[in-house]
Amino acid sequence: MAAPTPASNHRVLWTFAISSIALFMAALDNLVVTTALPVIRASFNANLAELEWIVNAYTLTFAVLLLTGAALGDRFGRKRLFIIGLAIFTGGSAIAALSSNVSVLIVARAIQGLGGAIVTPLSLTILSAAVPRARRAVALGAWGGIAGLAIAIGPLVGGAIAEGLAWQAIFWINVPIGLVAIPMAYARLTETHGPSTRLDLPGLGLASGGLLAVVWGLVRANELGWTSPTILGSFAVGIVLLAGFVAWEARSAQPMLPLRLFRSRSFSAANVVSLLMTFGMFGSIFLLAQFFQVVQHYSPLQAGLRTLPWTIMPVFVAPIAGLLSSRTGTRPLLVVGMTLQAIALGWMSLVITPTVDYLAIVPTFILAGIGMGLFFAPIANVVLSAVRPEEEGKASGANNAIRELGGVFGVAVLASIFSANGSYVTGQSFVNGLIPAMQVGAVVVAVGAIAALGLGGRTRVVTETEAFEPFAEGAAAA
Repeated sequence: MAAPTPASNHRVLWTFAISSIALFMAALDNLVVTTALPVIRASFNANLAELEWIVNAYTLTFAVLLLTGAALGDRFGRKRLFIIGLAIFTGGSAIAALSSNVSVLIVARAIQGLGGAIVTPLSLTILSAAVPRARRAVALGAWGGIAGLAIAIGPLVGGAIAEGLAWQAIFWINVPIGLVAIPMAYARLTETHGPSTRLDLPGLGLASGGLLAVVWGLVRANELGWTSPTILGSFAVGIVLLAGFVAWEARSAQPMLPLRLFRSRSFSAANVVSLLMTFGMFGSIFLLAQFFQVVQHYSPLQAGLRTLPWTIMPVFVAPIAGLLSSRTGTRPLLVVGMTLQAIALGWMSLVITPTVDYLAIVPTFILAGIGMGLFFAPIANVVLSAVRPEEEGKASGANNAIRELGGVFGVAVLASIFSANGSYVTGQSFVNGLIPAMQVGAVVVAVGAIAALGLGGRTRVVTETEAFEPFAEGAAAA
């Protein structure tokens, strides 16, 4: 194999820099807004349902369009669609920063999600194509590390910006970065195409409409009443559309989500575990980030710092768990990881009061973070080991989308439980709603630990390259 030339090294460095910048922006916006929610609430006099949509408009759009974004790049050119995705994300960020009311902000967040769903898979596809195979493991491992770091520091960055500048700056900061990255991508990236497959537009429409209807019903149920015709109608429409999605995917020649993958017990169990893990994580962080500000009157930056023991822990634990999985297998790590998270959420619900000392919460955050780290490392092994090599791309993409949807439902359901039992009126009323929400989160994650028992025993050890390559090279065909 020929040694890399200076020109090829230069191209790889530029590709890595551009793809990393785009990925960092998209991943950061998953949680960056959480610590700014109390400030946004005060600015717009927003209610809880509107705060939920500020988070879920991004995550839901991102999850539903993730597989389609990669497929569009394959058909029309990855570089071209990557630039378009960057432009959409940058434009959505500018609209969010200029929002004069909460409705505009929610729409802007959905536009950001659309851009992120295009940019994220294509950043990996473009990088994978540019890096020689011998160096791909290092490059793709670094890509994954950047995504993990962005999610980990999201609440801290959001709190720091909201306190030091204004909440609008959370979105403004993306604009100059995007305006620099777009011409860089045009000048430095190489155009590539993938398999020209037919887009599953009916599947996309049915999935999007069904999920939107169900989430809308969950968000508005406490306000309108769980038995109101509007809410029951919303749930009914959502269920019918999602049933239609399943029926369509079962008969489609080129489905967005091949249902045959779920014939594997391990693949199905891994996706159930993924859904329930992010359900508990996103839903809990959504409420806890507000607890520190609304109840304990910390600043946004102080609130972000206080969530850091939880969100940063996987950065240290995941590499160790990856090494352990070759000895123990993946099932024990996932069972222990989910169990630790369930214990942590239940423990939080027992110690939280309006005046609880932060040091009493820190152990629960560390425990939850360790549990997350034990989840993130082996889940790729399980998903990729459960399917045939030619199906790994779609399997990886499906798992990523399902994890995002878990976060959407976690925020919607736990916020609904909070709203049914508490309010923002006093610190005690907030805690009255927070405690049952955390308890439900703990139960859901505990069910995830039980589901992890349904995984196969020892799976083959997937290398770092294999863990990232399928989403780069195969999910684009989804």
